[in-house]
Amino acid sequence: MENSLKKQLVIPASDCDHTARLSIPDTFALFQDIATDHANALHIGVPDLSPRGLFWLTVKTKVKLFRRPDMNEAAEAETWPEPAERIRCNRDYRLTHGGEVLALGKTEWAIANLATGQLHKAAEVFPPELTMRTDAVWTEPFARLRDDFADEPVFARYTVRSTDIDLGGHMNNVAYVRALAGAFSTREWDAMDVKELEIHFKTSCYEGDTLVMQRREKDGGTEVRMSVDGKTVILARIG
Repeated sequence: MENSLKKQLVIPASDCDHTARLSIPDTFALFQDIATDHANALHIGVPDLSPRGLFWLTVKTKVKLFRRPDMNEAAEAETWPEPAERIRCNRDYRLTHGGEVLALGKTEWAIANLATGQLHKAAEVFPPELTMRTDAVWTEPFARLRDDFADEPVFARYTVRSTDIDLGGHMNNVAYVRALAGAFSTREWDAMDVKELEIHFKTSCYEGDTLVMQRREKDGGTEVRMSVDGKTVILARIG
């Protein structure tokens, strides 16, 4: 049983933005897809957990960008889970080309009971025969994002569409990144020259909901709050 998964790939045109490079939302999507493949290989994916009434819940996710690969460029994606804590666990990601690190990622996960919403012990889900890797793409903790946007201006709104909904019936994690990306112009993205994007998921939203986006500039980056009817859905930091 392999404790990590590597995939060779070529960056398709459909995953690229106006710069003809892998887009930021599609970097998150690439990492989500390879995580799904590895979870299935370990028999801890949706087909295995659903009959047990369990599902994976994303708590936080962050991507560090060093060089976004060009359209049609070859790359290698790798992912592995870190040793699980009692309730939560991290999964790491690395995207490289010929030894050059293009992007790194980390996601903090929890496992919840579908019926009760209660969190399940994460360590009990992994196969006992699996030898976990002890290395990590980075060791620093996720940022502390303050949910104090009451006085910050609204700069965009987004209505959740049917195409944003995943099998859980709520907005897919990557769909939030796409909504965030669409809230800024190409000129703004070029000016920001993004090196990091971190998102904290607070609650779910559903088809037809309207996400209200507020922003502020803080500590050299841009922080964004998405809310529905005044309730925080995500907090994000673009750096």
